Amino acid sequence: MSNSHDHALKISDLTVSYARVPALHHISFEVRCGQCIALLGPNGAGKTTLLKTLAGLAKRESGTIHFHGREVVGATPDIAYLPQRGQIDWDFPTTVRGLVEMGRYLRLGWYRKYGASDDLAVNLAMEAMDLNDLQNRQISALSGGQQQRAFLARALAQEAHVLLLDEPFTGLDKPNQDNLKATLKRLRGQGKMLMVSHHDLPSVREIFDQVLLLNGELIGAGKTSEVFTGENVQRTYQTHVFSGV
Repeated sequence: MSNSHDHALKISDLTVSYARVPALHHISFEVRCGQCIALLGPNGAGKTTLLKTLAGLAKRESGTIHFHGREVVGATPDIAYLPQRGQIDWDFPTTVRGLVEMGRYLRLGWYRKYGASDDLAVNLAMEAMDLNDLQNRQISALSGGQQQRAFLARALAQEAHVLLLDEPFTGLDKPNQDNLKATLKRLRGQGKMLMVSHHDLPSVREIFDQVLLLNGELIGAGKTSEVFTGENVQRTYQTHVFSGV
């Protein structure tokens, strides 16, 4: 899609609370497709809450979310959420292909039957993530890297423009981390927006062109080269955690 780089995700004055305790306070920022964005902050900073809210999986108390000029209310096919691997029931009885097919359900809605165009989208997603040889394997039998690729394929089958990844590098060995980095860069080059909660600060500059620094409220947002500074990291984590910024 030629204009995908013009797709903007705009968050205005977003507040989310759990049992009246605010998890996110008055967050506002704008990011675009064709960007790879690190979501950084300490445990409990609201990173997962933000991703789930953008995906329509958590209720907001106030504020608006717009994508491509339209207000987003609830779940939308344009935005895909990839949960932390530890949050997923890997014993759920489905194959890799079955998991990827789930990406079509938001596109189908209640009224349209799964058809040839859906099959094609699933086939393309499986191919893009190099999963054809694994398509009949139960998801419980996958390695960490294969699990990650299966969920990325589900997001691609959904034809989402925005991919929200919650700690995708956690628990992956070096070769799988390198594969995931290359995949993120490839998807960014195709005009996708990737927002990734991430905790390995030394690798931020290598992977991400934008950062969001979060600790209940937004500490900073913008280009990695401008916003990812020692001072901002210290303000975000409220401690001197990393000298290599």
